[in-house]
Amino acid sequence: MCALGIIRPILLYLLSTLLLLNKGRPSSCKLCSAGRDSSCPKEIAREFEKGVGRKLHRDLVEFDKKNKHTSYISDPWFDMYLCARDPVVLNFNPFISLNPDPKEAYNSQVVRATNLVVSSIKFLNSLNNEFLRPDIYYVNPKWSQSRLFKKFISLLPTSVSWYGAYMVNAYPLDMSQYKRLFNSSRIPKLNKDELFTNEWGRHLLVMRNGHFYVFDVLDPGGNILHPSEIQAQLIYILQDADRLPEFSLCYLTTEDRNTWAAVRQQLLEAGNEDNLQKIDSAVFCLCLDNISLKNDTELSHCMLHGRGFNRWFDKSFSLIITSDGTAGVNFEHSWGDGVAVLRFVNEVYRNSTRHPAIVPHSSPAALSATKCERLEFKLNDSIQSAINAARMKFEETNEKISVRMFEFRKFGKEFLVKQKLSPDAVFQLACQMTAYRQFGKIISSYEACSTAAFKHGRTETIRPTSILTKQCSRAFVEERSKHSVAELRNMIDECSKYHRRLQLEAALGKGFDRHLFALKHLSVSRGDPMPELFLDSAYQKLNHIILSTSTLHSPAVHLGGFGPVVPDGFGIGYNVFDTWVGCNTTGYLNRELQEFLRCLEYSLTDILDVLEGRPLV
Repeated sequence: MCALGIIRPILLYLLSTLLLLNKGRPSSCKLCSAGRDSSCPKEIAREFEKGVGRKLHRDLVEFDKKNKHTSYISDPWFDMYLCARDPVVLNFNPFISLNPDPKEAYNSQVVRATNLVVSSIKFLNSLNNEFLRPDIYYVNPKWSQSRLFKKFISLLPTSVSWYGAYMVNAYPLDMSQYKRLFNSSRIPKLNKDELFTNEWGRHLLVMRNGHFYVFDVLDPGGNILHPSEIQAQLIYILQDADRLPEFSLCYLTTEDRNTWAAVRQQLLEAGNEDNLQKIDSAVFCLCLDNISLKNDTELSHCMLHGRGFNRWFDKSFSLIITSDGTAGVNFEHSWGDGVAVLRFVNEVYRNSTRHPAIVPHSSPAALSATKCERLEFKLNDSIQSAINAARMKFEETNEKISVRMFEFRKFGKEFLVKQKLSPDAVFQLACQMTAYRQFGKIISSYEACSTAAFKHGRTETIRPTSILTKQCSRAFVEERSKHSVAELRNMIDECSKYHRRLQLEAALGKGFDRHLFALKHLSVSRGDPMPELFLDSAYQKLNHIILSTSTLHSPAVHLGGFGPVVPDGFGIGYNVFDTWVGCNTTGYLNRELQEFLRCLEYSLTDILDVLEGRPLV
């Protein structure tokens, strides 16, 4: 269960971050130090710590003790996502694109789609039959490949196997999110959506040119449909969906949630309940896109939002395959985080490339073997008008979103490790220096960290902005001639050490963001007056995330990305590879986004110069 320590250390973290971001009120801070200005963020935080915050914290701890079956953050976090009324596309749904199949001939659309579908259903069966290897964090990674460890754990009763793993510094991670990976959808409802799962669903949802098709990929015994039959159904669908429908229902999933909820009710009343149930309960959604991609920018646009008419953004995940065999996953975020999706992507990629279900030029089975149903919807004038309105809004928003790729080829993980630096810390420091160079100030930043070490854990926020990164940024940007190379190198070292500490504390549930979020949620759920801390402009600024960042690394993954979380912010999906650094950035302010990447190149070059002993010029 997520850690709930005493409130004072949490407030100390919050205070330092609030004061960093609350530029422009020095006189208030002087007054509050004498206890004369209650409007200062520092004084507001102290009052919260001594008063209502302490009481809320005590009640939260008591609630946590009474609910050992879950985490104190689980329900509030679900509420946060499901109560949000913004469209899920661009605002919430991330994507992960897969590397091509190493064997070029296997990258044709039908072959790759068939192999990935079969491997996906194998993963589903392993999950349902409890054959899936548990997610485990190994302090000593060699244990993960040790036959002795696997034998030792297999001999232990289930009730004590966790303790056996703990004895050898191997820590099983929470896997509760996996239950919503398949057969699940987010259902739009007024004011708060619902998560729906039907574990008995045996059919696949396939989309092509805005048309919906379903066919069973599992028999009643859980056996996978023969790959040649799946191949045959996909070929049939590609041939049948030769033109776009006049009104594509898919655009409705790009709407704000209350609008979509109201139109969905109209769809139900018009006699479409059975079709919607088939969509919601399908094992997952396979999108066969009629497009070939020229570069990574086009790939990112395709996987992040596509053209709207060939996606059902409410499905737990959609497997997208383009005409040239490029594959990726777009997933709805309320049910889970990247941990479960990345595990799925890794397993499916590995299985589909090492043990392909079909080979190029293999003959499909006869179509009569399995019934493939094309879903036809009853659309009245009101629904058609809603679809047109959703389409126009979606297309208008897509014109505003920019995607930019960035590569820095002068160093990577190997170089930084030899320098005894954290690669992640160096990239985050570079982002802080970049923001300071571009905006002339420290801005609110976010790095995602999984808390799967705890029961029903979700994420915690790593706050890359600190006194140390501010000092370092100022030294590199404004005081370049005032510091020696040795002094600048020492600043980088200190930033790296502190960032490592922040990463560890976040992973161990010792960050302040989720704790304060739960305290606020508790106060709101009771109908209490909102504590002043959460109304203060400094707290609002803290949670207006300009730099939203996340990283993942896997042999299966080519690219990942997500939209910015605020209109004037950037979404930065990054990776520090062995010999280079790269990121996929999104934003609505194209000129500012381009300037950010120009400054990022400058910042990384500065860091390299210092690490190699060259003075800044």
